[in-house]
Amino acid sequence: MMKAIEVMGTVDKKSQLHIDEPLPIVGPNRVRVVVLFYEEMDKEEREWLRAAAANPAFEFLKDQTEDIYKLTDGKPFHDER
Repeated sequence: MMKAIEVMGTVDKKSQLHIDEPLPIVGPNRVRVVVLFYEEMDKEEREWLRAAAANPAFEFLKDQTEDIYKLTDGKPFHDER
């Protein structure tokens, strides 16, 4: 059975992964690593987003009556690791 944990880290100029904190794993032990990262948008995707943002079909979202949520709505989420 595999267990998953989430940690943040940095990939350096040599493409080596450095995690920000020690892992809660007794070693030596083999692990499976899945890396999620933000890719920079390509030119075509940026153009699509710009066109969608300028589309008059979404003009109604600028109407004050569409803004139905306030900063005080909901409850804060605090991740307790």
